[in-house]
Amino acid sequence: MVGPPGAGKSLMASCLPGILPELTPGEALETSMVASVAGTLEGGRISRARPFRNPHHSASMAALVGGGLRARPGEVSMAHLGVLFLDELPEFQRSVLDSLRQPLETGEVTVARANAHVTFPARVQLIAAMNPCRCGHLGDPALACSRAPRCAADYQAKVSGPLLDRIDLHVEVQAVTAADLVLPPPSEGSAEVAARVAQARDRQTRRYEGTPTRTNAEVDGERLEEVAGPDAPGRELLAQAAVAMKLSARGYTRVLRVARTIADLAGAEKVGRVHVAEALSYRRRPPVN
Repeated sequence: MVGPPGAGKSLMASCLPGILPELTPGEALETSMVASVAGTLEGGRISRARPFRNPHHSASMAALVGGGLRARPGEVSMAHLGVLFLDELPEFQRSVLDSLRQPLETGEVTVARANAHVTFPARVQLIAAMNPCRCGHLGDPALACSRAPRCAADYQAKVSGPLLDRIDLHVEVQAVTAADLVLPPPSEGSAEVAARVAQARDRQTRRYEGTPTRTNAEVDGERLEEVAGPDAPGRELLAQAAVAMKLSARGYTRVLRVARTIADLAGAEKVGRVHVAEALSYRRRPPVN
């Protein structure tokens, strides 16, 4: 999420676990095992709530991906099967952020030591938030600094392209005005959204029953084409977009996964052009010149 200060990015991220389904018994056991290794399992109790981790941007590489003298799981493993929220994304050290590239791709992280290699699970939903530039007011001429828009390009360049390519949804968050605060409440609350998410997860559970795959985010190869291959108009749109947007092979497969999930949320059996179009709208925007 990219937007000015006070737009509600952190609030929305903190609300995300509230619309996610509870952990299954097997998943709860996985997360509890990680917490036990880290020494944070309270009273030996197993929780069905999905983890939510929010490390500060001063976190070291060992704190984020694991390590130390006695290898311990980092934040990305503590958030296994839950949410890892990175606020003020460009303020993290670039090397620390790039250390997340492998866990985001494989769903696990390997900590290498002289006498051992330890592998921890790290299948997370990464949520990141950032201001569009250092001053945070790129879109407001009255508040933007004198270096706009050059300051935005410099600030956003602190996050590497390969990491951004692994983030499926890039959402611009608009500033909240005083007038917005007196508007009537939204017609759809968290409970309604959570019900739709639960239905979509149920569809995915049935789809991948009997396989190691749990969600659309994990499906790949021929199986991805089988379950997420769009109809003819959708495939034509995706082919055109792949050229126009210069999608990498990773970006192409991630668009398919997002389109499949959008179709699941809509209750559609087949991925159509409208689902592909929405998935493409969330891909990374070109950098500011």
